[in-house]
Amino acid sequence: MSSRPAATPATVDRGTVLLVRTGVPLHRHREWYRYHHLFRDLLGAELDRRDPDLVRRLQARAAAWCEANGLLELAIDHAQAAEDADQVARLVESLAFPAYASGRARTARRWFQWFAERGLIERYPLIALQGAFLQVLAGQPADVERWAAAAERGAAARAPARAAMEPWLALLRALLCRDGVDQMRADAGTAAAGLAPGSPWWATALLLQGIAAVLAGEADRGDPVLARAAEVATHVGALPAASAALAQRALVAIERLDWMKAEALTGRALEIARTGQLDDYEMSPLIHAVAARTALHRGDVSRAREHLARAVRLRPLLTAALPYLAVQAHLELARAHLALADVAGARTLLGEARSILRQRPDLGILSDQTALLQSKLDSLRETTTGAPALTGAELRLLPLLSTHFTFREIGERLYLSQHTVKSQALSVYRKLGASSRSQAIQRLRQTGLLGTGS
Repeated sequence: MSSRPAATPATVDRGTVLLVRTGVPLHRHREWYRYHHLFRDLLGAELDRRDPDLVRRLQARAAAWCEANGLLELAIDHAQAAEDADQVARLVESLAFPAYASGRARTARRWFQWFAERGLIERYPLIALQGAFLQVLAGQPADVERWAAAAERGAAARAPARAAMEPWLALLRALLCRDGVDQMRADAGTAAAGLAPGSPWWATALLLQGIAAVLAGEADRGDPVLARAAEVATHVGALPAASAALAQRALVAIERLDWMKAEALTGRALEIARTGQLDDYEMSPLIHAVAARTALHRGDVSRAREHLARAVRLRPLLTAALPYLAVQAHLELARAHLALADVAGARTLLGEARSILRQRPDLGILSDQTALLQSKLDSLRETTTGAPALTGAELRLLPLLSTHFTFREIGERLYLSQHTVKSQALSVYRKLGASSRSQAIQRLRQTGLLGTGS
């Protein structure tokens, strides 16, 4: 942080004096400086050793100053250091969605993790709700349930605030779709009616209303709602919701065999995802799957394979945490693989869609679509082309397989046993036709499953 330069104590060594002298002036009169980070850390450690209470008071003053001067994210850092949970909660409640919507989901998750580490989730129900949303979008079903339950308990313990919390709770229920499409639609309606019109969260409620209508087989009703959701989300900068709404509209267009419109909508979704740096967000696998299908329809096999490779790397995001999106993406990927005569790949993808449907069976038309595609696959001979048909568990292994970590260390990071990791790795080797880890990594890069930067 910035400070007026103080007189240098006689006991400070020459190296520290140099750090002071090399501070960056922040004012043309050279009255304010930004200290070198090493000097800042040195002073902080010394002060914390001598007077930890003073450190907290200084951090609290810094948090108040930063908030008053519009440096809100920096204010969060200082408020956390001061252990001022009320100020952190107030700031995070207002900043979490903008951070997520601008492609900085990891920053938002770090803020919420601070509450989890201190056992404060239930104390702030809105924080618990927003944390649950982020866990949904990260594809972590167990963490979703933990945060959602904390939100419900926290809201119940604060009866006067329960009514104000209901639209938020309804939005979370709609997102999770635990009780089927009809309930999803009702919950999304409750959320849309109770949230501030024109807000990012309202755009999300519209998105879920539109998806629920499409899943119920009422695309004629759902498509205009999705169009409105895309418009509002774009206007308020909720880029994830905007790209998701456009991808859903592209699915409707494909179902109507309006491939020109589907390609235009998909192009807009891809552009928003690129602009917003949403490559690793939960809607991206579906966007790339639809892009692959539109590319195949116009005969551009090379571009279709590029989109499929990107979608495959993101498939670990597709879990029962967001069941309808996961099944939709798996079905579109399976159809694209089938168009490329990769029956084996299509079977693997359809198997994962069916696994999610077993956990969330009431997903409207998706059950019939899955059964119809299964019937078509059953009549075809097994063939394999292009990238290997890896399972979701195997795909989660790939980023760590390409590191220096041992199987035991990989297992610790994925909460799996060393035996399970080894078994999954050997399965990957077999599918790639590789005899070693290094050879498997080389072939993964060749197929695009690790990306050019891996």
